[in-house]
Amino acid sequence: MRILHTADWHIGQLFHEYDRSYEHQQFLNWLSITLQEQEIDVLLVSGDVFDLSNPSAAAVKMFYSFLNRALKMRPGLQIVVTAGNHDSASRLEVPKPLLESSAIHIVGVIGKDQEGKIDYRKLLIPLRNQEGKVCAWCLAVPFLRMGDYPSVADCDNPYAEGVAQFYREACQLALDLKTDDQPLIAMGHLHTQKAEVSDMDKSERLIMGGVECISAAAFDEAIKYVALGHIHKAQRVGGKEHIRYCGSPVPMSFSEMNYKHQVMVFDLNEEGISDLHSIEVPLSVALQRVPSVHSPLPAVLAALQQLPEAGDTQPPYLEVRVLQDGPEPGLRHKIETALSGKHVRLAKIDVKTAAEEQKAGGAQVASPDKLHDLQPLDILKKIYRQRYGNEVPEEIIRLFNEVSQEASQED
Repeated sequence: MRILHTADWHIGQLFHEYDRSYEHQQFLNWLSITLQEQEIDVLLVSGDVFDLSNPSAAAVKMFYSFLNRALKMRPGLQIVVTAGNHDSASRLEVPKPLLESSAIHIVGVIGKDQEGKIDYRKLLIPLRNQEGKVCAWCLAVPFLRMGDYPSVADCDNPYAEGVAQFYREACQLALDLKTDDQPLIAMGHLHTQKAEVSDMDKSERLIMGGVECISAAAFDEAIKYVALGHIHKAQRVGGKEHIRYCGSPVPMSFSEMNYKHQVMVFDLNEEGISDLHSIEVPLSVALQRVPSVHSPLPAVLAALQQLPEAGDTQPPYLEVRVLQDGPEPGLRHKIETALSGKHVRLAKIDVKTAAEEQKAGGAQVASPDKLHDLQPLDILKKIYRQRYGNEVPEEIIRLFNEVSQEASQED
């Protein structure tokens, strides 16, 4: 059996307020063709199908249109989809009874029996060959929320150890059910230890509450391949070739400018996996930074004026990088004026100061007594000096004093 692993589509996402429907549709069109050309038997989607738990009608239509098209182009294809932390587990499962008749399996909710015990059997998906024979099993585990995993007594980290216990118990059931000639693979949507993260992943970690990460040891050696989602950069986990993040198929931040997005493909047989390799996903909308390093505004405006005014491709997303030594009134207006008629989409203005560039240490925290003694003008001078590395100009001090006097008169 040939298997393709992908994750973190985030259909419906806005990139700095720009709609990404074109990019997601281009990816799904490419994926449909790839499934056919690569003769894929099983498609694994490891969470975060949508960017929002309540996706738009257009996003939902795009997803189900893809499922329909993929099955028509590759008859006999089996699809296993798990929910990520961005998905609504219950909403994703709504069409489950209908889709399973077409060998599409969606797992979002962790089922429990009347005694509150986890029903691991519902997570085990049989993978069949073209003759309908069960050749392998997939342990389809979605993103685990509080209450989804077992409670482990007297442990330092209830989340990490609970998730590890979840995989141990689920794997044991799978080993009890399967035959020796039926390999086992698993899916997950989680943060592993020492995973290399992108800018977007750092905010995801905060959403999870800063809990500890999951060790690669949580996955039993009997599992031949672990298809992970949640981290947007493709990588192996714990030095293990068979434990993989495939990464997101479209860029999630400007930090991914020079990063090649991909899906993973491998063959699965009685002995395990072979021919594990990546396939690069074509980039439909480019990312661009001007200038390449933060520069003073005159140099930035000159560089922007050199950009082309027309192009045959989709306009790239643009990040403008400015180095300031003081406040710059009307900064965005000046940049937008320089970009008038240019073949780009202004997505982000990234401003740094000379002080930030040179800053080596962390910020100092003032004591409450010291803060009480500071006057508003003192605070202005300290913040300005910290941000720009210069003293406050006399004109700004004059304007600040005028505003302060007006405010005190109103009080």
